Amino acid sequence: MTTLKLNNRYPFLFENFFNESDYLPKTNFKSLPSVNVVEKTDGFVLEVAAPGLKKEDFKINFHENKLTISAESTVSNEETDKKYTRKEFSFNQFQRTFTLPQTVDVDKIEASYVDGVLNISI
Repeated sequence: MTTLKLNNRYPFLFENFFNESDYLPKTNFKSLPSVNVVEKTDGFVLEVAAPGLKKEDFKINFHENKLTISAESTVSNEETDKKYTRKEFSFNQFQRTFTLPQTVDVDKIEASYVDGVLNISI
């Protein structure tokens, strides 16, 4: 058995290796939404877990056999008291792209957003 001895010459390598933001695509979500791909007899369904968004927050584009799903949302809260005003802004966005087979009929792609899950039937 070999024991790996860490030295202090390159501590940033180990710190960055476990830092999620260094190897995931840049996004303002804490992590990318999970996506399930469900195979059906006549196609498949993408299930994107994206709670807290509204249907209007999503954009779905299809170009050159690539399906791109993106979402943006901005929330602004303001509290006013006699002595102060506090404003908080929250901005979230993500983008995922999937390469689809050339046999996909673009006109039959359908999407719905129910209970925090975006369902795209392809």
